[in-house]
Amino acid sequence: MSVANGEISREIGDINLAYMLLAQKLVKQDRVAAMFRLGVSSELADMLAGMSLAQILKLAASNFLLCSFRLDEHASMSAVVGEGKDTMLQQAHMSILMSARSLQTRKAAVPA
Repeated sequence: MSVANGEISREIGDINLAYMLLAQKLVKQDRVAAMFRLGVSSELADMLAGMSLAQILKLAASNFLLCSFRLDEHASMSAVVGEGKDTMLQQAHMSILMSARSLQTRKAAVPA
C-alpha cells in the first residue's frame, strides 16, 4: 500500500468513526428524527443505539466509507445546489427530497 493510500485509508477511518459516533448520538437523543436524518430503518436505528464503542471502532476501521450521498442522482443534486438558490430554499428542497425518498423506502419495505 502506498503512503497516499495509507493516508486515505486513515482518513476514511476517521470519517467512519465520526459518522458512527454522530449517528449513535442522534439515535439516542431522538430516534425518530435520527431515522429521518440518517435514512435508516427502525431495526438499524436500534442496532446503532446498542453498539458498543469496540464494535464502532472495529466497523469504522473499514477501508470503505460507511456514510454515503443520499442525493445519488445528478438531477436531484443539481436541483438542490442550483445557481441563485439561497440557503433556505436549498434546505426546503433537501427536506422535500429526503421526505419523498423516505416514503419510497418505506413503501418498498412493506410486503404487498
